[in-house]
Formats: sequence, structure tokens, C-alpha cells
Amino acid sequence: MSKARLVLTALLVDRQTPGEVAARYGVHRSWVYKLKARYDADGEAAFEPRSRRPKTSPTAIPPATVALITELRGKLTAAGLDAGPDTIAWHLRHHHGTTVSASTVSRTLTRAGLVTPTPKKRPKSSYHRFAATLPNETWQADFTHYRLTRSDGTPGPDAEVLTWLDDHSRYALDVTAHARVTGPIVLAAFRAALAWHGTPASTLTDNGMVFTTRLSGGKGGRNALEAELRRLGVAQKNARPNHPTTCGKVERFQQTLKKWLAAQPVQPSTVARLQALLDQFAAYYNTQRPHRSLPHRATPRPPTAPSPRPNPPPAATPTPTTGSGTTASTTAVASPCASPAGCTTSASAEPTPEPTSSCSSRTCTSAWSTPPPGSSSASWSSTPPRTTSPPEHPKAPPENEPARTHDRGSGLSPIT
Repeated sequence: MSKARLVLTALLVDRQTPGEVAARYGVHRSWVYKLKARYDADGEAAFEPRSRRPKTSPTAIPPATVALITELRGKLTAAGLDAGPDTIAWHLRHHHGTTVSASTVSRTLTRAGLVTPTPKKRPKSSYHRFAATLPNETWQADFTHYRLTRSDGTPGPDAEVLTWLDDHSRYALDVTAHARVTGPIVLAAFRAALAWHGTPASTLTDNGMVFTTRLSGGKGGRNALEAELRRLGVAQKNARPNHPTTCGKVERFQQTLKKWLAAQPVQPSTVARLQALLDQFAAYYNTQRPHRSLPHRATPRPPTAPSPRPNPPPAATPTPTTGSGTTASTTAVASPCASPAGCTTSASAEPTPEPTSSCSSRTCTSAWSTPPPGSSSASWSSTPPRTTSPPEHPKAPPENEPARTHDRGSGLSPIT
């Protein structure tokens, strides 16, 4: 029995005075009077707990903004793009001139029934997150599968998508589609990324045979990528087996990519058409979406008209030295790996330690995000400079696969 029912019973049944009831139950006499007036007006409903919600909310967002939030949620979800509170708040601020906090967007979506509760997961404090401190400090790579669709709508053959991603900025360096990813294809994609973005200080991949042979039992020696990294003086790091969270950035990129591909009205039927969609998504991902790798500093470039881009012009082959691994189109900067804080690893899934790390004696370079000395600093999302001298290894399509054109523009229109 609640205290309110006891107070009213003593007041109305036992005929005690309000002062006696207040002293008996340790409550204020004014509350006894208020409870009696509520019982006289509402009857038994006086015993139910009342909401403490204010009658008016002067700071509440207008109904038009609430409708706009739900509309953006539907449009972004239908397009296969991220539709979380941060993304919706970014679109409201940049496309509709309305500033709404992400927490307000989240509460609005929850009240509208557009949020599906997820089961309880591990607390975020249990994860040891790590990220490179500078562009070109670490590149992550992985490949995933995507099922093609025949012209009659039936499932077609399986294709594979290879991705090279910058660990610091989440910039999609190279995203290519293939019938099957092999060692030579991985090497060709890595050299193509070198031609556009310079030489990284290190790479981080899983233990696939196209990336490393360290778990092959000592058979076969080094593969093509391992030999190239050793020749360039690039440190190679590999995740422990059964720890995909170590390469979580490229894994999440592939989930975002496949979600967008599945939402396209016309599914690709060939590897060439899949590559066209990949180029379209990479341009949107790099230049138009609200970037979240650098919190609250999202400054994406405005959309540009699509323009065909030739295969990367070759540049001079970088000569490996003990002090630097730069190319002709890059400018050396202080290496973030010279101090322990510059090279971070995951406590739950440590990359493979190197016997002699090259991070302490070489520099990390970036051809698209590091301004040269003496020039005004620019945003990391500015248009990458083009190399003027040809690389020794131009990117060529694998045998039996069509050549593709690289398009820095985007065919996607912004969600408004």
C-alpha cells in the first residue's frame, strides 16, 4: 500500500486531523491538504503517479523540423547511406540552414518509433581504439565479396572488391572490383595508390595469403606485396588470427559500401558495372559525405561535376633509403612513428611486431593532405595534387577484366 493511500485512509476513515496525519507519517501538512484535494477531484486516480513533464516546452523544436528529420531519415535509409543522428544533423545544418544537436535528433527518432533497440553489447570502455596520427602513417587493406545480378534478375557470379584505406582520415585510396583477388592484383592496386598518394609508413592487413605468407608454414617465401613493402622500406603489420576488429576501419567501410550497393535500383551484372558503382561511391565517400573521422570538423568539398580521369600517370620509382621513403611528388614531414605515441596498436588485437621497425628512421609522407613547407596549410579534404613524373608501375587491369577510368567527381546528388 502506498503512503498516499495510508494518509487518505487515516484522514478520511480514522478521522484524524491533517496535523496528526502529517506527524504520524512524517510528511508535510501542506502535502496532506494537496493529496485530499486531488482525491476529491480525481478519485482513485489520485493514487497513480503523475508525470512531471512540464505543461509547456519553449525550447522544443518546431513540428516542421520534426517532420524534416523523419523525412531525411527515410531518404538516407532508402539510398543506402548512413542515417544516424550525426549525419541527419549535418544535413540539416548544411542543406536546410537548421542547427539541431545530434542528441535532439536521436530523441526525435526514438519518439517517432524509427529506432530499433539493439541488444546490450560490450561497453565502449572495454575497447582499445587506435588510429594513426597522420595521413599515410598506416594504410589498411582488405577484400570482400559481392554477388552480381544477371539481366533477368537471378543471382550471378560472385565478385570481389579490394579496398585500400587510410587509417587516419578514412580516405578511400583505391577501391577496385575483380572476378577474384589475387596477389598480383593486390600489388597492382597498391602501386596505383602509391602513384596518387605517396608512400605510407606502414600497412595493416589480415593474414590472407594475398597479403602475407607468414602463416603458410614457411612454404613459398614472401609474396609479391611483402617483397614490394620490403623493397620500399614500408613496415608491414598483420592482425592476429580471428581478430577482425584490428582492421575495423576497412571492415566498417566495406559494410557501408555493401549497404549502399544493395540499395541501388539497378544491380551490377558485370565486374565493369560494379566498378562504375564503386567509383561513384568512392567519390561520394571521399568528397561529399559528412566525415566523422575528425569529430565536429567535417569540411567536405562541394560536389564537382564528373570528369573522366585517365589511369594514374607514372612517377619515378621511389628509391629505398634508410632515412626516407618519399616519392618525387611528396614532401617529407616529421615521422609520427619516432615516438611511442606515434605508433598505436590495439590491446585486444595487436599487429604482428616487427623485429626492426622502420618507423623510427623514416618519414611518413602524404601527397594529398600534407602541405609543403612554407605554404599555407589546407584542409586534408582538399583536391589531391597530381604527380607530374610517371611511376614505374602504372596501374593495369588484370587479364580478362575491362580497364576502368578513375573519376574524382561524384554522380551522387546530395540528400536535401
